[in-house]
Amino acid sequence: MQAARMGICWRLFLCSCLFLESSSQDFGAQTQFICTSVPKDMDICAATLQNSVPGDDLKTTVMQLRETVLQQKETIMNQKETIRELTSKLSRCESQSGAEPGGRRKEPGSKNTMGDVSRGPADTLAQLSQTLQSLKQRLENLEQFSRSNNSVQANSLKDLLQNKIDDLEKQVLSRVNNIEEGKPTLRNETEQRGRVESTLTSLHQRITDLEKGQRDNRPLDKFQLTFPLRTNYMYAKVKKSLPEMYALTVCMWLKSNASPGVGTPFSYAVPGQANELVLIEWGNNAMEILINDKVAKLPFIINDGKWHHICVTWTTRDGVWEAFQDGVKRGSGENLAPYHPIKPHGLLILGQEQDTLGGGYDATQAFVGDLANFHIWDRKLSVGEIYNLATCSSKAQVGNVFAWMETNLDIYGGASKWTFEACRQLN
Repeated sequence: MQAARMGICWRLFLCSCLFLESSSQDFGAQTQFICTSVPKDMDICAATLQNSVPGDDLKTTVMQLRETVLQQKETIMNQKETIRELTSKLSRCESQSGAEPGGRRKEPGSKNTMGDVSRGPADTLAQLSQTLQSLKQRLENLEQFSRSNNSVQANSLKDLLQNKIDDLEKQVLSRVNNIEEGKPTLRNETEQRGRVESTLTSLHQRITDLEKGQRDNRPLDKFQLTFPLRTNYMYAKVKKSLPEMYALTVCMWLKSNASPGVGTPFSYAVPGQANELVLIEWGNNAMEILINDKVAKLPFIINDGKWHHICVTWTTRDGVWEAFQDGVKRGSGENLAPYHPIKPHGLLILGQEQDTLGGGYDATQAFVGDLANFHIWDRKLSVGEIYNLATCSSKAQVGNVFAWMETNLDIYGGASKWTFEACRQLN
């Protein structure tokens, strides 16, 4: 039996050698093949490497392959870094042109979510033109008022404001010419944009001062803020910070038909946490409330161009929250930043989402529409109290942390104030 096995192995060995010898003819006269006997139970590859003479050559080849792989990996990392740098530069350029840097809770890929956002110089110019048109309309209203009241002072201010608007139109026209001729550099673009925004803010303030003559008898809380465009420079700043709060209720009237997403009605940032308290609806997502960067989705549907009253209550105990629209409870939940008090010494902004304390505004997340009667309490309001607010009952209360008053706000970038009385101007 042992002799038979040896005979079989020997015949297999001879067949292998003959096959390799005949195959060598295809590789030329200089090609040689070495046949090696391999025990029956031993792995062929292992035996080949074990008996291979050029072991140093094999090791060298492996090292070269390893070095090649490392070089390719380094090349890929460099390319990724280049892509990040280019993306960062593009974001800065878009931010300075009034387009879209990035945003919300700053999730990767959360940019470019809103379809009606400007995406280039031409769209930025269109935004400026719309802002100018809005200011012109307000100026025309003031002209009619001044004619009916024969106010010399009003006429004088009206002429001054008209000159300001003319100057702005010249700047916009100059910017159009520069873009068409391909002249502006990034620095020039930034400087020119700064001048235009500064002039817009100054112009808005002058018109607001002039409009005061029309509303001397109007209560300071009977007004609405209008944000007509999705920009990163139009907002209102609350003059005082919020205290530390272990419970809260936030209520307001909103009107918007922006799509997708109405943007950010308000954001409260504190040192070290830009998303301490935020209300936002971005892209095709549901409206959300963020507390300490923790999120709860709210069952609001408000982008139908009609006025809606919304309230959100929250307590730090178990993070319990409730959402009310038009006086009716629409949803509730828990575990929203449980046992985390709202921190003090922050900055409350209306109309923009803050990426940093008091800055980092992103046009894609800006609020577009009208906002009024914004109030904050440091307690959870009852269902009846919220219903009184939504129905404009005489029993309705004002916020004990923040109350809606013109004197409590500073307005920037062309956002405008208009007379508003809840429940009388609905839809």
